[in-house]
Amino acid sequence: MAGKKMKAKKIKISAVIVYTLLIAWALTTIFPLGWSILNSFKDKKAIYNNSFSLPIGDLFSLDNYRNIFENYNIFSAYRNSFIISGTVAIVVILFSGMAAYVLTRYKFRGKGILLALLYAGMMFPIYSTIIPVLRMMTSWGIVNTSSVGVNLVSVILPQIAGNMSFAIIVLSSYIKGLPVELEEAAYMEGCNIFQIYFKVIMPLSKPSFVTVGIFSFLWSYNDLFTQMFFLRTKENWAITILLNNISSKEGVNYGALFASVTLIVVPILIVYLCLQKYIIKGMTVGAVKG
Repeated sequence: MAGKKMKAKKIKISAVIVYTLLIAWALTTIFPLGWSILNSFKDKKAIYNNSFSLPIGDLFSLDNYRNIFENYNIFSAYRNSFIISGTVAIVVILFSGMAAYVLTRYKFRGKGILLALLYAGMMFPIYSTIIPVLRMMTSWGIVNTSSVGVNLVSVILPQIAGNMSFAIIVLSSYIKGLPVELEEAAYMEGCNIFQIYFKVIMPLSKPSFVTVGIFSFLWSYNDLFTQMFFLRTKENWAITILLNNISSKEGVNYGALFASVTLIVVPILIVYLCLQKYIIKGMTVGAVKG
């Protein structure tokens, strides 16, 4: 009886700790974001005098959004961001999945060294390699060119490389937990290695692939540092560079800043809310199997 009471007490204490942390996280993350979105629909005077009021009636205004759409090429920035991030996510999913499958299922000379390099690759921040990468891309003639597409490639390539180690490690952990018997049965039916990978491994690993794709997309979408180095003209700007430019130009015009933040964050929130079940499943199942 005493043991049950102790167990119940422990559960209650742990629940209190968890809920306290969740509330603290909400207050420092969700509340500021919601407050910014609400104030994006107010003019400057209303933000200063009624910053915690709902944008209803006379407080409601679309002037901040008119300012952003009239004075900044936000659609071009959106296009560039989605081209960069979408390409990075697709390429990372394709090649990291193949690499993870080979590393998980096959033995070959140098495999241990390769795994060590993968883990080491996650320890080096992008700041430590950006200058050599910039010089290499410049020598290839794909930086600051007259072609928008070529300039975007100069960002896509280093971002793909930056995501590969994480993606391979996550997918390897998941694939390792899949039963080998399924692959053996497919092989007995006459499937080659590519057919086994695309028809057996990828469908079974869909949650983990979706997780890797979303994380790669979000990392690329939010990567201001790399984009600032390679995308130097307005027609090449991604959405994060545009936000940085708006911040420097608008100064204390908080309404415009709130509107630009809303336009940048809301699409990502929509993507996350639509795919969150795959993210959670991919991370939790991979962790359990790993």
